[in-house]
Amino acid sequence: MAAERTPDVQQKGSQIRASVLHGAGDLRIEDRSIFPPGPTDVQVAVRATGLCGSDLHYYRHYRNGDIIVREPMSLGHESAGVVVAVGSEVEQSQKFKVGDKGRYNICKEMKFRSSAKAFPHAQGTLQDRINHPAAWCHKLPEDVSLDLGALLEPLGVAIQATKRAQLPVGATVLVFGAGAVGLLVAAMAKVSGAGTVVIADIDSGRVNFAVDNNFAHRSFTVPLKRGRTIEENLDIAKETAAEIAKVTKLSGGAIGEVDAVFECTGVPSCVQASIYATRPGGTVLLIGMGTPIQTLPISAAALREVDIKGVFRYANTYPTGVEVVSKKGPDYPDFSKLVTHRYKGLESAVEAFDMAGKTKDDKGNLVIKVVIETGDGEKANR
Repeated sequence: MAAERTPDVQQKGSQIRASVLHGAGDLRIEDRSIFPPGPTDVQVAVRATGLCGSDLHYYRHYRNGDIIVREPMSLGHESAGVVVAVGSEVEQSQKFKVGDKGRYNICKEMKFRSSAKAFPHAQGTLQDRINHPAAWCHKLPEDVSLDLGALLEPLGVAIQATKRAQLPVGATVLVFGAGAVGLLVAAMAKVSGAGTVVIADIDSGRVNFAVDNNFAHRSFTVPLKRGRTIEENLDIAKETAAEIAKVTKLSGGAIGEVDAVFECTGVPSCVQASIYATRPGGTVLLIGMGTPIQTLPISAAALREVDIKGVFRYANTYPTGVEVVSKKGPDYPDFSKLVTHRYKGLESAVEAFDMAGKTKDDKGNLVIKVVIETGDGEKANR
């Protein structure tokens, strides 16, 4: 959920509870005051919030890369809930379609919930209720769960990435990383008409999950190899790309070099392999926020006119996302399977964040997306 301004947490009003981060690993339940929504806002009782990698970085380190938290902040921005109050200028029948177009995701003045990039920080959604601009809210169909509603935010990243890629119909696609974002990116490439989608990760369980649940057509388990020098690491990246090229297309034969690579890990070896794996004139999409300074084989990209594009959040993606998760079919991605662990109430936030930092739980089950559920699960006016 994108926010135009920081919710007022100082003025008096009705009381709500919020999960507030005060330092690394220091989450506290606090009382806050909330006013009725402003004329163009709606007040939402938050029901489901997915935990994101950026939230986890803030929780563990009180910072996300170079972005440092400077005041107590509620986390959470992958959320869905129930409208409980409507501003005086918001029509009850409003469809909540975004009216403003453009690449607002890269606006320097943008504020985003649970991000410390702007100050004062835009407080997150791990609160009982929030006031949010109606123009940036989207109604869910009755048959779409609130868990799926919370997934629309990371799905927006995947939609943005596929738009940036401009994939031709029947394209051959490689996705590095089989976490929640990588799985969603693979799914969006698949439903956008890619001919073969290969997902690669060091975790065989994750790539098998992707194929078994129709997020990707093919899987590749990346070997754990690390060189001692830059040259050795680049050789390993070339080897990885060459092995992936042997994966079989749906139509038969080896995939060879691919039309597009979506890099969702930020790991240098995967970014390097992405360039080597892409065909001349193809595209590498950088999605994973990993090591900020990397050694890349730029000449290998330049000499083959491989385009390298960044992907930052999303813009104008929610209507498409609602449509995507509303569909079903025998070969369609099962988005509901992405939510692997659920926790009840704000009091469970510490336990939920601890689980979100794992790849498997104590029973050996995959941890993909952790959701904190709050409230009574009411369905009306979602």
